[in-house]
Parts: sequence; structure tokens; C-alpha cells
Amino acid sequence: MNVPPELLDDEVNAPAGLLDDEVNALAGLLDEAALAGRAVPRLTGTADLGVPAAYQVQRATIERRLARGERVIGVKMGFTSRAKMVQMGVDDVIWGLLTDAMLVRNDLDTAGLIHPRIEPEIAFLLERPVRTPADAAAAVGGVAVGYEVLDSRYEGFSFTLADVIADNASACGFGHGPWHRPRDVANLGLLMEIDGRPVASGSSAAILGDPLRSLTAAARLASAAGIELQPGWVVLAGAATAAVPLPAGAHVRVAAAGLGHVEVTTR
Repeated sequence: MNVPPELLDDEVNAPAGLLDDEVNALAGLLDEAALAGRAVPRLTGTADLGVPAAYQVQRATIERRLARGERVIGVKMGFTSRAKMVQMGVDDVIWGLLTDAMLVRNDLDTAGLIHPRIEPEIAFLLERPVRTPADAAAAVGGVAVGYEVLDSRYEGFSFTLADVIADNASACGFGHGPWHRPRDVANLGLLMEIDGRPVASGSSAAILGDPLRSLTAAARLASAAGIELQPGWVVLAGAATAAVPLPAGAHVRVAAAGLGHVEVTTR
């Protein structure tokens, strides 16, 4: 499930306005910030960073993770809420890549994180390749309730569109409950609790009106970038509610109607 090096080539997008050395330097800054758990200033404060260049920086950070032995195992979608799009002044979703090191099994160590936040998600499991957006729905082998842990590497959790794209859409960790056979997930109620106290609730309809639209958008963006979504990959469709701060020493439970629940403990 590794992404072939040619699919991370800088040439898959339009010219970015940054030299390769500049892209690699910015990627190194973000990667080292994540490894050290230390916030850094926004890249756009000093770099001429547009969206194409931001995705180049994102790919360069992923290349660093692959060089350390990680594998790409999926995609996460961002800005799938209309309200978030308006807030950020954009009219399309963004995406990032998930690696096996981001998959949370039972507990999550927050000691090395900077601004940890958590949000409830709908997750899709692919059972066949997705070459075009038209392939997306038929490629789904399972659906599950899930969560994503966000951790922006920027000071004050403050960023522009280009900054967050470069930072792999704030991806940090994720988990999911048991997989269920594909079903309609257009309007499922979701509830997230921390230590038994409800902290967020909403509907999967908040994800572009239907999480399946987010999956189709993931296929569209991947196709445009020259990346083929692979069997066994997970696609996080986006948040059904706003993200909430994730403290250490907490127990989080996320439930979705008809999909059961998923739990994680932090330390």
C-alpha cells in the first residue's frame, strides 16, 4: 500500500512558484516540528506559498515519513463543512494523506502533541482501486464510525488555507470502529463523549450533505494529483461537528446511529 514515488512527483500539479530546495526546507520545518512537538510560525509569514506549492510541501513531508518506513494507508478530507468553507474563504475541500503510524489502536500518547483536538468522522474502507470519481461508491467495502485527531504544527493553531494544506491538513491520528457492510450514511446522528460527558453531537449530513460526496471528492482530488486510491485504504470523510480540545488522561467515545461506537483513551 505504499504510494509509488512517481505519484508523489512535483510535476503532477501546476508550477508552484517555489524551488525544490524551498519546498524541502519548508517540509523539513513542519516534519521536525511534528517530531519535536514544537509549534512553528505559519509558513505564509515568510514564504510565497500558494495552494499548488502547499500541496508540494505536503507531499514532501509525506516522503519524509515514507523514508522512515511508514506506509500510506488512506486519505483524510478537510473543510467538508459549508460553514468551514465560508470561514476559510474557500469553495472546495482539501485533503491529506494518512499513514499507518497515524492509526491509533487503543490509546494515544498526547505528550508529544502541540494542539491536540478530536472530531467525529464517518470512515470508508475501499475494497478495490478508485481510478475516477465514478468508481468511488462501488469501491466501498465497509463503513464505520471514526474519529480524527488533529494537531496543527503552527503557533496558536492559526493558519491560512495554504498553511494547513502544507501541514497535511493537520492530520495527526485516527481510529475507527468495526466495519459494517456499505449502507446509506447520509444522515446519521453522531455523538462524541469525553469521560462520559457529551462534548459534540451532529449529523453526518454536515459532511457535504452526504459523506459519500466527500469520498467522491477524494477520488477527484486524488485523480487530479495522479494518485490512485488503493484497496485497503481508509478515507475519512470529514468532521460531522467542530473539533474539540483533547486532554491527556481522558476517555473518548464516538457513536453513530447504526454503526456502533469507537473508543480511545489518552495519556
